[in-house]
Amino acid sequence: MDAEKDSESSVLDLLDKQIVHGLATDPRISFARLGAILGVSEQTAARRYQALRRRGMIHIAGLVDTVPLGSPSWMLRLQSTPDKALRLAEALTRLPDVAWVQLLSTGSEVTCVSRPRTLEQRDRLLLDTLPRASQVTGMIAHEIIHRFPLDEEWPRYGRLLTPDQRRELGSSRRSKPDRIGPDPAVDLSADETLLAALARDGRASYARLATETGWSAVRVARRMAELTQAGVLYLDVDFAIERMGYAVRASLWLRTRPTDLHAVGVAIAGFPETAFVAATTGPTNIVASIVCRDTAHLYRYLTERLGALDGIAGVEVTPTLRVLKQAQSMLLPTDRIAPAAPMSPAGRG
Repeated sequence: MDAEKDSESSVLDLLDKQIVHGLATDPRISFARLGAILGVSEQTAARRYQALRRRGMIHIAGLVDTVPLGSPSWMLRLQSTPDKALRLAEALTRLPDVAWVQLLSTGSEVTCVSRPRTLEQRDRLLLDTLPRASQVTGMIAHEIIHRFPLDEEWPRYGRLLTPDQRRELGSSRRSKPDRIGPDPAVDLSADETLLAALARDGRASYARLATETGWSAVRVARRMAELTQAGVLYLDVDFAIERMGYAVRASLWLRTRPTDLHAVGVAIAGFPETAFVAATTGPTNIVASIVCRDTAHLYRYLTERLGALDGIAGVEVTPTLRVLKQAQSMLLPTDRIAPAAPMSPAGRG
């Protein structure tokens, strides 16, 4: 075998990182295409990816962007008591329209992202479920009104590829639609089985998805293309960042002057530590998720990168004590991504 690192080591070698970059760029790229770009065989690319999955370091999921459905996402800050915060976070992970559940380092605050598909789902969570929860003592809800695109998806391993390799990956990447607003014509009522299967494995083959849904492979491919073009379906890559050598994950809550909001957001999106940044409503108007190797790295980020930006009137830094759920996958206490639930027996391939 070619040094696939089938052991439990969390160290990524050069080829691992190149494969991770390829998958972050195009999560459904074929292993034949990825191997050809990286100069390895299709079998080697596939084995390396499977090894990363077995080691709990990566998970690719198909997710629904609720904005084209007319329902924006929300970033929630939930206050609790220290003895109930973990229980609150665990309960939130079980809600299908809730993602990125994190227990902050204070031990008494939980953050999460709510992605309701309908206004009814939004109101049920914000106006009924959370206000009635005994663990919740306070809540701030930030509506995400604009997401700033990153110039390169985290973990930004593009520097490890040649310019030609980056161009080839860019040419194989599926372009994102230029959405103007909600599309009321999008109806997902017949797509729940397909979407559930893609949430478990965003790289599942068309043949496997056809068996799972009872559709033909041609119909599966056509419907995925339609949902992707409408901006409803997208693919996301979850990482076990601690096992990749990053010990600090934190959220930043920034206040800027309205005239500086866009420039500050664009600048933060260009920082290599940034995994997510968006403009929001609420007492702060920018939220960012950053990943650093250690607290010294976090300090340099705050003083050298943020400190050099004009227009920031205030910033609150909330380090993460524990991540329980990412975009789709659960994280085990050992900082490994929990194995995805298997497809139905008929759908296994």
